[in-house]
Order: sequence, then structure tokens, then C-alpha cells
Amino acid sequence: MQAASRESYSAGAERLDAYARGAEPSAVTSTADDILSVAALLRREPRLRRALSDPARSGEDRAALLTGILGGKVGADALDLLTTLVSGRWSAPSELLDGVERLGVEALLASADSTGELGEVEDELFRFGQVVSGSGELSNTLSDPMATVERRAELARQLLAGKARPVTVRLVEAALAGFGGRSFTGALTRLVELAADRRDRQVAYVTVAAPLNDEEERRLGARLSQMYGREVSVKQTVDPDVLGGVRVRVGSDLYDGTVLRRLNETRNALAKR
Repeated sequence: MQAASRESYSAGAERLDAYARGAEPSAVTSTADDILSVAALLRREPRLRRALSDPARSGEDRAALLTGILGGKVGADALDLLTTLVSGRWSAPSELLDGVERLGVEALLASADSTGELGEVEDELFRFGQVVSGSGELSNTLSDPMATVERRAELARQLLAGKARPVTVRLVEAALAGFGGRSFTGALTRLVELAADRRDRQVAYVTVAAPLNDEEERRLGARLSQMYGREVSVKQTVDPDVLGGVRVRVGSDLYDGTVLRRLNETRNALAKR
């Protein structure tokens, strides 16, 4: 987002945090669903996106337009949060859509946080991403642009039934809808990171040939926390092809100490002789 959009989103996010602190988790979840339904509406209606982000209109006018469309169709809390967003300045209609989507997701994360389940939601999102990545057929099916979002969401709900919390399932549905304009797997990754960020943690994606035990994972997490000055949430991927060692990605930083990397470097060096 550009600066004006970031400022407008921040105002909505601050209002959300204040609301979530005093509301029942179930009410926050319901508000999140309302906000995400409005995001879906904005995705379908580009003219409405443009009208609600039109810099030629005052913030009050845009808020009144939104209230006229949504009055009686979403809850009062959702409407209050959404009017806060559209009252601000947006650099582009697409950034307003991103802001509404993000606010709905953050509301879901806030509801999980208030019930003490945010860490589990984060892990469930990551594990589902691993399951999808490990099956080419499942990945293709869930990413199929020819299938409707609802059809793909129904499959995801079936796969997650009894295995994930309702908030996790709802976030997976947001990923299937293309959260932030991303691919399904990209959206899942972003949601994992947003969940970690709400817990004031950084995500470290760790690739190993064999699973780290609890103590090894704890030590690695502690070392990375020292490096980044922040608690780190370690997410393991087991890939026998790396042969040994560890590859760690934190944000844009990559630390590759795998045997596979060393073999490739040796092979490349020999090829140059």
C-alpha cells in the first residue's frame, strides 16, 4: 500500500483492536464474516470500489454511500469499522479492497487471540499448506481458476472437518478467494505470517532432511530470536532431497547450510575447471 492507504488502514486497524478488546470472541468472528462478505462484494463490483475510494468525494460522502448500501445487511460493528476505512484516503480502488480484506482477516485473528487459540490457528494453517503442497492433485484442485471459490471452499471444509478450528477454516476460505491478490499457497503463507505477527513473532521456514526433535527446534528458535530481536515461530518442512543440514528462510533472508547446497557448489566449481 502507498502512504495514504496505509494511514487509512491503520485507522481502521486501531479501531478494530479497540473493539476486539471489549467484545465477545463470537461477536468479533461474526463481524469478521461481515467484513469479508463486503470484501467479496467489492471484488465483484469494480464500480463500487472506485466510488468508495474516489478522492473527489469527501470521506463523509463515501461513508454515507457505504451506509446506504449496507445498512441492515451487516452488523453495526462491521459497518462502523468499514465506514472508518472508506472515510480515509485511498491511493487506488484495489488498495481499498486489500484494506477491507486485511481488516476482515485481522478480525478473525483477533477473535482467535482472545480465546487463546491463535498459536494453534497459525500451526493449522501451516500444516494445511504442507498437506496441499505435498499433493500435486490437491494443489491443482484447490488452485483451479475454472472452479468457483465456493466449490473449492467446500472441498477444503471437508478436508479440515474435525481437524481445524472454525477460524482456521474461515481463513483458508479467505486464501481460496485470493487474499491480497495472491495465489492460494501464497495467501496461506501470508496468513501464517499475519497470525505470527499478531503474537509479535517472526516466522522462520526451516527445511531439513529429517524432522528436528523438540530440543533441536527450541535451540534453533532461541538462536534466531537472538539474531532478530524478536520471538521466532519455527515452521519445519521435511525434504529428504536436501540430504542433511538445515535451510532457514526468515523474510527475505536465506541461510542455506544443506548438504545439497554444498554438493551443488562443488559440482559447479568442478564444471568451471
